[in-house]
Amino acid sequence: MSILTDEILKLTVEERLQLIEEIWDSIASGPESLPLTGAQKREIDRRLERYAADPTRLSSWGEVRARLEAQE
Repeated sequence: MSILTDEILKLTVEERLQLIEEIWDSIASGPESLPLTGAQKREIDRRLERYAADPTRLSSWGEVRARLEAQE
């Protein structure tokens, strides 16, 4: 692994960022290979139950993003 690290460190910052993007994309293309922990599964279930109980109480991603951008 140290040989690989040495080679990576020889890359420019731009090349390393591109490598990071490619690695991330390869992970994201197969999310089923990343198992959820018990805590993550429980949190997803909790959020789904909350949504089912009252979908109007929750915000869409667009609404959340707009609020976050307004805070900047």
